Amino acid sequence: MSDNARRFVPDDLDAGDFDRLQPWFDQLLARPLPDVPAVQQWLDDASQLAEVISEYGSRRQIEHSCHTDDAEIEKRYMDFVEHVAPRIKPLEFRLAKKLLETPSAASLPADRHEMLLRQWRADVELYRDANVPLQTEVTKLTTQYGKLCGAMTVEFHGKTWTLQQLARFLEDPDRSLRQEAWTLSSQRRLKDRQAIDEIFDQLMTIRSRIAANADMPDYRAYVWKSHYREDYTPADCKRFGDAIAEVCLPVVGRMQRQRKQSLGVEALRPWDLSVDVLGRASLQPFPSDDALAMLGGVGSIFQRLSPELGSMFGQMKPGRNLDLDSRLGKRPGGFQSSLEVVKEPFIFMNAAGLHHDVETMLHEAGHAFHYMDARSIPLVFLRHAPLEFCEVASMSMELLGSGHLDVFYNEQDAGRARRKQMESIVGLLPWIATIDGFQHWLYENPNHTSARRTQAWESIFSRFSSHEVDWTGCEDARAARWHAQLHIFHYPFYYVEYGIAQLGALQVWQQFRKDPRDAIRKLRRAFALGGTRPLPELFDAAGIRFDFSAATLEPLMQMVRDELEQLPV
Repeated sequence: MSDNARRFVPDDLDAGDFDRLQPWFDQLLARPLPDVPAVQQWLDDASQLAEVISEYGSRRQIEHSCHTDDAEIEKRYMDFVEHVAPRIKPLEFRLAKKLLETPSAASLPADRHEMLLRQWRADVELYRDANVPLQTEVTKLTTQYGKLCGAMTVEFHGKTWTLQQLARFLEDPDRSLRQEAWTLSSQRRLKDRQAIDEIFDQLMTIRSRIAANADMPDYRAYVWKSHYREDYTPADCKRFGDAIAEVCLPVVGRMQRQRKQSLGVEALRPWDLSVDVLGRASLQPFPSDDALAMLGGVGSIFQRLSPELGSMFGQMKPGRNLDLDSRLGKRPGGFQSSLEVVKEPFIFMNAAGLHHDVETMLHEAGHAFHYMDARSIPLVFLRHAPLEFCEVASMSMELLGSGHLDVFYNEQDAGRARRKQMESIVGLLPWIATIDGFQHWLYENPNHTSARRTQAWESIFSRFSSHEVDWTGCEDARAARWHAQLHIFHYPFYYVEYGIAQLGALQVWQQFRKDPRDAIRKLRRAFALGGTRPLPELFDAAGIRFDFSAATLEPLMQMVRDELEQLPV
């Protein structure tokens, strides 16, 4: 029998047909659970059923992300979203309720089931039948948003470009060309400004109803509970934002003033933020139409870091585990998805020949390694860590891999790439604080108008900006910048995790610089725990602290500043 063979659910079960799924739920709901062994077997069987459903949903979502312009693929995906997933949710609720009401559940081994019971208890407390169709509406609206973004293209110098592909021109030494590309991209986004605002208005209304139905004071409280956030509060996030403003903004201001001086411009404009300050051509790690070259280079980096990581990366194959190229009709962004039946990762991204693509590949590979190390955990419900630690996995790989960029560049360009990475870390934290602060405002003021929302965005954006960039004439583009941040639409309050995780990843990198093998060993030890332990214990297993206060931020930013001083311009 293969590792993926299933004893309870047949291999040919069609998870896209609810009528075929329901009998398996019925069996689980009717089964007596007289003792602990019976409960453990029941959980194993429920996990097998969940794997089948999860993989089917993941494959439909991946397929649609890759081909947002294919009507048949969209129909297949939306059929699952609208007609299958909503009918599964009440049955999953009944399964969780059955477990929690079973006396023997209290005697399950705590080291393997504590988190499962905690999470299912939260799920049961939040569940309401009335929210199932509302959650379906949310998925339909976010799909509509993704389709709008996937269709955004411009004509530039006789060729059609996606906005992701157009981004390469923001690194061109020709300032007029950069301005033209930036302006075209911004104008194209603004064409859909009203449509995107209307989608978000509908999302706000529906999410407020979901929270009210679940007897939660607001949608933020609903998200906190549904994401099992018991180790930090909204107030902690706001204090994190305060620390970022205090520690990072002065550094960003200095970097931008130096950039302005080096470029020799009277005013630093939005299209001046990515170009090389010495006028060198943009870093091109691989030809724009050859993502396989990127794949080979990143594979070499992982082989240097750890032969085991290199081997794991080599298991992922284009067409099976990877869709890498940017193209018309493909959703923007990048993500890693877990295929739970075959127990393989899948990486989606939009490579366009930029250095950012290498960083994205390293990042998503970190997620893939995390999953591959945890996939042997028997219960699918416990394979996935909280997002705050998942992002430690991905951001750590970006930092660890940065020391081996010579596989793509000569020594000088590898140094440029590392400097760019260090600068981006300092710059990303204020952006994280901006997005997180904006999301708090949105759900603290659920009845806001579009005009009031724009006003709040401008205020929060201004608070976490250095004011060195001149937006004169580009005010509309600045006011709608949040439209491009898909997390605000798809995953409310999922962005602060990147900041928390960045501090974790910097601690991993700090350890790696002292003892590379031990740092990777500890990190993978934490990977293998999946979601079986609370967040602070996962950080501890990796040898790092779960803390995102100024006390942790300041010395890590000093380490980054020290690194910048040593790197060539």
